[in-house]
Amino acid sequence: MDELLRFLHARYEADNHAYAEVAYRFGGDAVLDSHLPMLDLVDMLAREYEAMDPSDTRLAGLRYALRVLAQSYAEHPDYRAEWRP
Repeated sequence: MDELLRFLHARYEADNHAYAEVAYRFGGDAVLDSHLPMLDLVDMLAREYEAMDPSDTRLAGLRYALRVLAQSYAEHPDYRAEWRP
């Protein structure tokens, strides 16, 4: 799971940089406004998972949710098939 979390954090950083570049060049506020909150929420969930106590009953559900969300990057060369839920 650690590798999946690193992957999600890296995608978050890369997407934020890409969106910032688009906004700077083209003023794409509408696209940014619709996608950046979702990126922030995925990153928040990943950070919450990392901070959870292993005995937390929500851990399995959050692990599943992160695997589902990571599928949006299934075409990325660093994505691994074993991360599918």
